[in-house]
Amino acid sequence: MTPDYRAVVPRGSFDVEQAVDAVRPICDAVAQRGAAALAEFSERFDHVVPPSFRVPTELLARCAEELDPDVRAAFAEAISRRRAVAATEGTDAVVTADLGDGAVVETHTVPVGRVGLYVPGGLAPLASSVLMNVVPAQAAGVQSLAVASPPSAAHGGWPHPTILGMCHLLGVDEVYAVGGAQAIALFAHGVAGVCDRVDLVTGPGNIYVVAAKRYLRGIVGIDSEAGPTEIAILADAAADPAFVAADLISQAEHDPMAGSVLVTDSAELAASVNDLLAGQVARLANTERIETALTGKQSAIVLVDDLDQGLAVVDAYAAEHLEIHTADAEAVARRVRNAGAVFVGPWSPVPLGDYAAGSTHVLPTAGAARFQSGLTVRSFTRTVHHIRYDEHALRAIGPRVAAFAAAEHLPGHAAAITIRTDRTEGDRW
Repeated sequence: MTPDYRAVVPRGSFDVEQAVDAVRPICDAVAQRGAAALAEFSERFDHVVPPSFRVPTELLARCAEELDPDVRAAFAEAISRRRAVAATEGTDAVVTADLGDGAVVETHTVPVGRVGLYVPGGLAPLASSVLMNVVPAQAAGVQSLAVASPPSAAHGGWPHPTILGMCHLLGVDEVYAVGGAQAIALFAHGVAGVCDRVDLVTGPGNIYVVAAKRYLRGIVGIDSEAGPTEIAILADAAADPAFVAADLISQAEHDPMAGSVLVTDSAELAASVNDLLAGQVARLANTERIETALTGKQSAIVLVDDLDQGLAVVDAYAAEHLEIHTADAEAVARRVRNAGAVFVGPWSPVPLGDYAAGSTHVLPTAGAARFQSGLTVRSFTRTVHHIRYDEHALRAIGPRVAAFAAAEHLPGHAAAITIRTDRTEGDRW
């Protein structure tokens, strides 16, 4: 039997079901009491009630204007690169399968009508989340976009200015100062006089945001139930230990629950990386958060016999982010089956993808990369089949359909075929 390598690298606990019990009354209150509930929960959880739940468009413009010039240039470059990659992610609007004379099935790709995009505002003002959600939605052709982000007492009850500035640069003018589970409920149910309901909610968040998505799924579509961020690095003796250490730290910086995993066949590299971590962490501002993540049960250095076993381990782990630091990184990367995104070689670190590589940084976590993709243009579209058979084509396939229906003991299905095919061709009842 194949070894179960999923058990080799543990992940931190992330009990969404328990959190659902906490968010259920919040979501229900928003559905029932609307803006009054939003105000109550803003005061309780964010310790401020915004001047209005919808952010004025002139404030969005002012925040964009007041961005540091270097930051604004960085935003513009990241937007440009993400849009360039998004242009390659779509599908043809109509794809036709010709199944014979008079038998055609068309696959129509159509955008979701209205989308709510959630942007966290907790440990860091994630303007990059605005970019990563808005750009593919726009490229898909979504016509109605709304962004929600928590209000902040430090910023007059509005979301962080960099988040608002990014919204303006992307042309999004419907922005709400609402955070947490109540923001997901706002999008799912709509609130009279505040926000119309949406068809799909996307964007990362804490466990309560994830729980609200689970609870409201079915009322509204969701992108995923994302857990804490994670990085796995597959490396051999050719890797630069300073690079590897820095990259492990970069993900640990996100969250005390973040996972940082090194898989290597080199004991010498493992020791060097371990020795370098403390010194690199000490030079950074978020020391406590990083140390908590790196020493948690979700982070580890895993020694393997060789790269083949290392590939088996990282495939089983199915990391959100996977870096390849090996002598022939490109060839090794081509053998990877399960990862949210693969960063190939020493000059392609994960933070590049977080901001300006052009790729998506909204990726499956907790092993979901085994069956799920990251957020792209396709995430904001649906496919609809148009079935167009003429009389001749139905008569040709009709007996097979009737036989299939009979095998399932569904005579009404068969009758819907035979009522057409049993009469003389061209006749009408």
